[in-house]
Amino acid sequence: MSSSLADMILGNRKRTCDLYSAETASSALSPFLPTQKLKVAIKVNQEYNVPRASATAPPLPIQHEGEASSATSVDGGPLGAAAAAAGVGKSKKDATDTLNILNSLRHEEEERELQHYRGSNGGSRAASGGSLVAYKGSSTSGTMVTSTRTAAEAPPGAAAAAAAGIGTASTALALKRAPAKVPTPTWHAPWKLHSVVAGHLGWVRAVAFDPANEWFVTGSADRTIKVWDLAKCAAGAEGGLRLTLTGHISAVRALAVSNRHPYLFSAAEDKTVKCWDLEQNKVIRHYHGHLSGVYSLALHPTLDILVTGGRDSVARVWDMRTKMQVHVLGGHTNTVGVVATNSVDPQVITGSYDSTIKLWDIIAGKSMATLTNHKKAVRDLKVHPKELSFVSGAQDNLKKWQVRDGKFLKNLSGHNAVINSLAVNEDNVLVSCGDNGSLRFWDYQTGYCFQKLETIVQPGSLDCEAGIYASAFDMSGTRFLTCEADKSIKIWKEDAEATEETHPVDMEGWKQECLAHKRW
Repeated sequence: MSSSLADMILGNRKRTCDLYSAETASSALSPFLPTQKLKVAIKVNQEYNVPRASATAPPLPIQHEGEASSATSVDGGPLGAAAAAAGVGKSKKDATDTLNILNSLRHEEEERELQHYRGSNGGSRAASGGSLVAYKGSSTSGTMVTSTRTAAEAPPGAAAAAAAGIGTASTALALKRAPAKVPTPTWHAPWKLHSVVAGHLGWVRAVAFDPANEWFVTGSADRTIKVWDLAKCAAGAEGGLRLTLTGHISAVRALAVSNRHPYLFSAAEDKTVKCWDLEQNKVIRHYHGHLSGVYSLALHPTLDILVTGGRDSVARVWDMRTKMQVHVLGGHTNTVGVVATNSVDPQVITGSYDSTIKLWDIIAGKSMATLTNHKKAVRDLKVHPKELSFVSGAQDNLKKWQVRDGKFLKNLSGHNAVINSLAVNEDNVLVSCGDNGSLRFWDYQTGYCFQKLETIVQPGSLDCEAGIYASAFDMSGTRFLTCEADKSIKIWKEDAEATEETHPVDMEGWKQECLAHKRW
């Protein structure tokens, strides 16, 4: 069976017929391959025609686009191998004709791609300014083809094809990664130790402030709660201790002062939660229900409820007035080490020693989201006083999150210790306190660590008693308190003499840290 080249092109590609009929009508041509084999050859060519430069192989001959492609060797490239596989038993002239047809089909593919590219750019050369673009492709015979076109005529992916050394027919544009932006941290004055308060006989495990910022309370492993005068303690004057409350039979682990009632709430390892009337200085309510020690406590900012968490792996929501248990928020598999409340959903956030954080809907009593990014126990978390974001601390990292949906924002790395306590004020100063007595001061917005400190163990204490178990800013945000294992309470203040010239931001080190590759 024999037919002209024009008939075969018409049967396979009707659009190509008009392009080549004028050149092929006058002369009879050799028999051509069957249509099915031609399709196989085209597919093999498109899939595997990726010429690679070799250090030992001679360079490919350069051939200008538009010239006839002659296959002097059937196995000269991937396409030559395809033509050889498709034209076994045929003459060299038949193989050459096959390559020429594939060449024409390749040009047709390029033209269709070019028309699509021109249509997406408005059909004008204004998008590229009419500049010339040189690219390299590969002909169907395996030879390199160089071409110079305007940017409007260059097919998409030409630049990427030139860089990769591959053909332009099936190459997409190479996307460049945008350079990382380094945020500029806000300057904060360094902090220094101002005074030390002593009086407890055990580890100090909890601290809370009066809403009027006149006094603060601390809870200790000596089973007592002490009320201190803030002004006298900060000045280092005598008579700082106002009152000592006794009633718990085990270590006091959490304290909270109501901003709407004259009440103080305490939670201890004796499984009890107590409500103290500060006008009478005695316990007026007990909240019974926890099956083990209670480690955390938080008051709702607008509702008369409190939330507690403990070693029984649940958080319990209590009606402050009736002492009734409203919800049991179950789902954690280990101790609930920290509880935070919010005036909007999620109104309760819990962190657990099972390394997860849960956001709760207290109306339904169900979990809204579970955050599993931490790899170690979450011992503390703090909600920003102004923003709808919070930060959580664990031994692996400090992590910043959105309050509304729990979206992860960033990591704050560098404090390589067990993080027992966090504190943040309205000036965007974040402090993380470690189990080894280390403190790290961060810019809350950017995550820049602007100061590193180590607490000073008091005389008579062991070096291993340098741990910090609780911390908090006062209501003004200008004084910072740490409760430590050496039975002391330390008060820190900003250095009033520090300026941006004396303590500049280390932009070079901050830039290297931001651009360094991190693997979490």
